[in-house]
Amino acid sequence: MVVEKIVIGNEYPLDGLRTIPDKAENKCPAVVLVHGSGAHDMDEKIYGIRPFKDIAEGLAAVGIASVRYNKRSLTYGKKMMKTIGKSLTVREETIEDAVFAANLLRNDPRINPEKIYIIGHSMGGMLAPRIDAEGGNFAGLIILAGSPRKLEQIMKEQQANFMKTAKGPIKWIAGKQIKKYAEKLDKIYILSDDEAKKVAFAGGTSLYYLKEWGMKSSAQYLENFAKPILVMHGGKDLQVSTEEDFDGYKDILKDHPDATFKFYPDLNHAFMPALYNEVGKAMKEFKQERQVEDYVIADMAKWINAHA
Repeated sequence: MVVEKIVIGNEYPLDGLRTIPDKAENKCPAVVLVHGSGAHDMDEKIYGIRPFKDIAEGLAAVGIASVRYNKRSLTYGKKMMKTIGKSLTVREETIEDAVFAANLLRNDPRINPEKIYIIGHSMGGMLAPRIDAEGGNFAGLIILAGSPRKLEQIMKEQQANFMKTAKGPIKWIAGKQIKKYAEKLDKIYILSDDEAKKVAFAGGTSLYYLKEWGMKSSAQYLENFAKPILVMHGGKDLQVSTEEDFDGYKDILKDHPDATFKFYPDLNHAFMPALYNEVGKAMKEFKQERQVEDYVIADMAKWINAHA
């Protein structure tokens, strides 16, 4: 494979990598890799794991190109807070750069411009339908550990699950904080945009971040979505739910003529074998150096090649 350094974007240029299969003379299919929540690098490195590196190299080995890049919030977090601040939305944080990446692939003579797909992980999967609609124009979507629900619904569920396992003083302290947090989340769609921008949220953003995203949820885009779509989910995922999220996609897409669902009972949020399966140890899962399971990447490649 050939790994090339690239730059994504204009106002916020981002370092990235384009991975091309050794034999790409016949215009190969390609994917754009879109991160989960947080300030991720191009490999989506979390402690000892690098899911995007695994996926890019695994796909290249079977003839599929890819682009991955540092997330804007990693490289320009302070600048974004200074220039956009409380008006920040997922469009500035994620969507614009995914569209830039798709266009970069489209202009590469080694790539088939009609066979460019998005692989969105977690938050990236939640946003994939909107990215497609707002300029991505992909041939199809691959959603890894995503959710058709609104982010605040998932956050409330995660907090409730944490409280079930917390004990002693930690449970008391966390309970008070979670209650205050929940009161904020309950106001999202009651507040006007200007009012929402005045209520602080995580990382220097405001409730407007959640409101703007929630008004354009994944479920809304998927209701009339006609392109091929692959939804992949790990049964030991502690960040999103099999019943609410994976089954939620199945329900929304039940009449879709080309929707495929892959369920991996023993895999976690990063599509690696679960080690602990405990909410309190969710991040500890990622501290051991491991790789995305080969058969998961093989399933992605098989699906892409079936549509390429």
